[in-house]
Amino acid sequence: MSILKRPLVTEKVSALNEKGKYGFIVDINANKVEIKAAVEKMYGVNVARVNTISLMGKKKVRYTKAGVLAGRKPNLKKAIVTLAQGEVIDFYSNV
Repeated sequence: MSILKRPLVTEKVSALNEKGKYGFIVDINANKVEIKAAVEKMYGVNVARVNTISLMGKKKVRYTKAGVLAGRKPNLKKAIVTLAQGEVIDFYSNV
C-alpha cells in the first residue's frame, strides 16, 4: 500500500505551490515521518515540514423507490508538504 495516493491539484494548493508548499492525499494511517520519507523518495527533494489534515467523509442520502439509502463517503487525510528553500516538484513533467 502506497502512502502517497495522489497529489492535490486545486486552486488553493496551486497558489501554495508558489510558496514551496505542495498538497497530497495520503493513506489515512500514515504519520508525518512516513509522509516525509515517501515524498523525499518519490520526488528526490528535501522536505522541511509536513502538516496533516484529517477529514471525515460526508453523509450521502438517496431517496429511491425502495426507500431511503443513507451512507458516507470515505474518510480522507491530506498532507501539506513544505519543501526546503529553492526546491520544486513538477507534477506535469511525465504527462
